This record gives sequence, structure tokens and C-alpha cells, in this order.
Amino acid sequence: MTAAMSSLLVAEETKSLDNPKGKVFVYKGEGKTAREIEIFFPEGHDPATKAVPAIIMFHGGAWHGGVRGQFSNLCHYFSTRGLVAATVTYKLAKKGGAKGPESKKRVCITDAKSAIRWYKQNAKILGIDPAKIIGGGGSAGGHICMLATTNPGLDDPKDSKEFDTSVAAYLLFNPALSASDSKDSEVDVVYHLKEDFSPAIVFFGDQDKWFKKGWKAATKKIASLELNDSVKVRIADGQGHSFFNKEPWAGVTYIESDKFLKSLGYIEGEPTLKNPVTGEKLRDGQ
Repeated sequence: MTAAMSSLLVAEETKSLDNPKGKVFVYKGEGKTAREIEIFFPEGHDPATKAVPAIIMFHGGAWHGGVRGQFSNLCHYFSTRGLVAATVTYKLAKKGGAKGPESKKRVCITDAKSAIRWYKQNAKILGIDPAKIIGGGGSAGGHICMLATTNPGLDDPKDSKEFDTSVAAYLLFNPALSASDSKDSEVDVVYHLKEDFSPAIVFFGDQDKWFKKGWKAATKKIASLELNDSVKVRIADGQGHSFFNKEPWAGVTYIESDKFLKSLGYIEGEPTLKNPVTGEKLRDGQ
């Protein structure tokens, strides 16, 4: 690690039995308002000599809960595949919603945009290619990621606008889209979907209410924009919301994500994980 990178480092979380350990940086704020990003680096990664593709993930939790450790295992896995991978803490919405027409979800999106900008701003120090950043998230985190990377609004006025918040691809795990989001266009993914939406792989359980209802409008918009070839939907039959959080489905989705990123040229070789012996598979949801 370079001296410059060490100056950004603020803490290292204690390794648990469940989650591997990354290096924790503050991307925004200080003290009790500090927002943290935990980064997993490939073994032997030297930012001075190599810039690699990178992943940035946003946890779920209904916009008012959850922890970044949800994606620690995913980030660790992809660091072993040569990518820098990060999982983010963001400001959580207050329960009960906001007063007036503005959605409570807005605050989450603003922080997510700040995190992406920080990632790009520190690309040289971290050894990542800012043109090859993959965004992602689960449930509310998937919704937050999609808005942070497509909505031109909801910026933190303190952020440098020299760096945009676009990403080159998406890893989306049952993104929680809702018809009620149309009441506030700032948090409406469907409203902000455009022809330039980056390639994505999207995972759902076929019993997930967010798939049956929330994703329906997105499916129509994706088709109207002729994005079906670049937005790959993978379905786990008999599974509900957040099925990807547990094995064997966690491994299954990692393998599919690995193959997807390889198809885009962001990763090389074959997945180092093996398909579970129980035979769980994902089907094409197009």
C-alpha cells in the first residue's frame, strides 16, 4: 500500500467468522456523520503499476436499515479474481417517511453518489480504472445504486462535479423498485432509465413480490429501449426476496456474476467457485 493510500485509511474492522476483512476509508463527513467505504484489494495489488476494474456495492435494508457487511463475501471473492471491490455505508432514511412529496429514499441516493465520486476521485491511489467501475446492490441497495448512477439530480453540493457517477455495468440483486416511486421522480428508476443504461445482470427469486410487481414496469421500459440483450435477468425458481444472501444461492449468483463480468472483458479465466453439488440453477428471465 502506498503512503498516499495509508493516509486515507481510517480503520480496519475486526474479522468475524462470517465476513472477511477489508480496509475501511471515510469517503464523506467526520465523527458521528462519517460515511465509510470498505475496500477489498487483490493480493499483491500495486496501484502504482496497475489500474484494474472495480466494484462498488450498496447494501439492502428497506432504506432505513442494513449493514455494508452484506456484501463483504462478494467483495472478497472478486478481489481474489483480480478486481478491487468495495461495500458502502450510506445515510439511512428515517422510518415513517419524509413529510411532503419528497421520498425518504432521497438521502440514501445522495450518499451513494458521493461514494461513487470518491471512488473515482481516488482511482489512482486505489489502483482502479474509473472507466471500468461496476455498480451494484441488493434490494433497497439495488434501487439506490440504479438511481445514483442514472439520476442527474440529488447531488451533495459539497461534492466535486469533476467526477460523474456513471458506471460501466451493474450487479443487481433483487432491486426493490416500487410503483409508488413515481410519486417522486427523483427516486423513480423507471423514469431515469435511458438508452445508455449500462449492461446489467439482475437476480430475482420468482416468489419475490418485488419481481412480480416492482420489476414489471422496468421490464416494459427496458424492452421499449431495446435493452433486453444487455440487461440479463436470472431467476431462482421457488425463492423469495434476498435468496442470494444464503448458500447455496450466494455461490450460484457469484458464479453467474463472474461469467457476466468476463463477457464484458472485466475479468479473466473461469470462476474459482464451483457450482454447488445440490444442483441449484438460475434460469433466463427474459
